[in-house]
Amino acid sequence: MPATSTRVPQEERTRAMRARLLEATIECLVERGFAGTSTTLVSERAGVSRGAQLHHFPTKNDLVVAAVEHLTEKRGRELADAAAALPEGPRHTRAVLQVLGDHFASPVFAAALELWNAARTDEALLAAVAPLEQRVGRETHRLTVELLGIDESVPGSRELVQATLDLVRGLGLANTITDDGRRRTAILDRWAGVLEKELP
Repeated sequence: MPATSTRVPQEERTRAMRARLLEATIECLVERGFAGTSTTLVSERAGVSRGAQLHHFPTKNDLVVAAVEHLTEKRGRELADAAAALPEGPRHTRAVLQVLGDHFASPVFAAALELWNAARTDEALLAAVAPLEQRVGRETHRLTVELLGIDESVPGSRELVQATLDLVRGLGLANTITDDGRRRTAILDRWAGVLEKELP
């Protein structure tokens, strides 16, 4: 009886290698920033030969742009998974704010900030980052409306949603410099009360 082959198909190996490179890129962006991230460092961290890395991503921008797309998908999945586990009942609004706050205080958001900053002075990177960030923004807005059960046709409701997203994004930005957990908790507690009072 012939032995069953356990060889992994080439396409699957390539996909796994690319995923390692993209994850390593995100890790480097979080730890070292855009300027400190190099293709050599990424290939070493991913355990991928320099030649293989250059075959798939010839330049740093090629690698970072692919990481942006990977990051966008990852952020969307993480947010959707957290939203699916939300409790119902009197603490629902506060739980929604916690999900949003955690999302914007995550390493994934820190990596996205590095890309935004780098894209500010790099036209090629900006061309890749801007539409993806717009997509993430629209999806996050839609999800927030859905989770809070908001009717945006009611005057003032859309502004409250945007204020909520601006608030959690700002708290996430503050968290990149120092652990801001205690202050963030107090602010989100207070904002949950505002939303429950103001939203129909």
